[in-house]
Amino acid sequence: MEQTGASRATARRRRFGDRYDGRRIRTLNPFYQITPYIMRSRVDAHDYFEDRIDISNTEAWLRRQRDSGYPEMGYLHVFIAAYIRMISQKPRLNRFVAGKKIFARNELTFSLALKKKLRDDSPETTIKMCFRPEDTIYDVMRVVNEAIGANKETEASNATDRAARLFMLCPGFLVGFLLFAVRTLDYFGLMPRAIHRASPFHTSVFITDLGSLGIKPIYHHLYDFGTTSIFIAFGAKERSREIAKDGSIVERKYIGMKVVNDERICDGHYYASAFKVLLGCFKDPSQLERPPEAVVLDQD
Repeated sequence: MEQTGASRATARRRRFGDRYDGRRIRTLNPFYQITPYIMRSRVDAHDYFEDRIDISNTEAWLRRQRDSGYPEMGYLHVFIAAYIRMISQKPRLNRFVAGKKIFARNELTFSLALKKKLRDDSPETTIKMCFRPEDTIYDVMRVVNEAIGANKETEASNATDRAARLFMLCPGFLVGFLLFAVRTLDYFGLMPRAIHRASPFHTSVFITDLGSLGIKPIYHHLYDFGTTSIFIAFGAKERSREIAKDGSIVERKYIGMKVVNDERICDGHYYASAFKVLLGCFKDPSQLERPPEAVVLDQD
């Protein structure tokens, strides 16, 4: 069963069969243990989830935050902070499948595709940010803004850019062989840590903010390379006129969200209960100002 923070040190001792980036889950029901053998790739295991999030309370709360000294706080920060809070209470969403085994990830990371300038000819990069389950939205805002600020300039480069540039210095046939070797090493948990740190595909959640482009969210596939188990996209704000209980017409604001996840890491009931935690953060975003009362750890 899941454990609270009091037993964290014991729960994370590395044992035979663990990887440096994850702890093997050994107490799974045999049905879940066999699913990676049946659904051998993430493409086989895609699940799709869509929702519209009522942002009435969140928008009012954001206005107060901006007025009280956080003018740069936005929906990207809220989404990431809400996901962190969800994972802090529902840790199975931070699992991944590798080598046909299911692991609890040792870190909580988010990858984000970033357009350096909003122009067609502007280069794109990807950043990976590391968080703690106890982080508040203020911690999230600081980490996200620092990462974006460090990578916004056209001439700026990060570990991901440098690794890709290094690979592409090789002729095509050698690039294919190198990536085959990296995939094989990753299958057995032996991929060099430097590549793991640079890879945006080895992350808890891949997130894209399409609201910044003024469009609706899309379903984005999971990558077979790496260990990402969740890809979330959220879009621009939408207005909707609805009939209230008293018969009056009210205007509400929503943000569309689409999620693609790896169904092998947990069951549908668990996903549903986890997303209720996420939606609760948008109903009462003030809870993101404080660390969670307790952090739940994944089972052994």
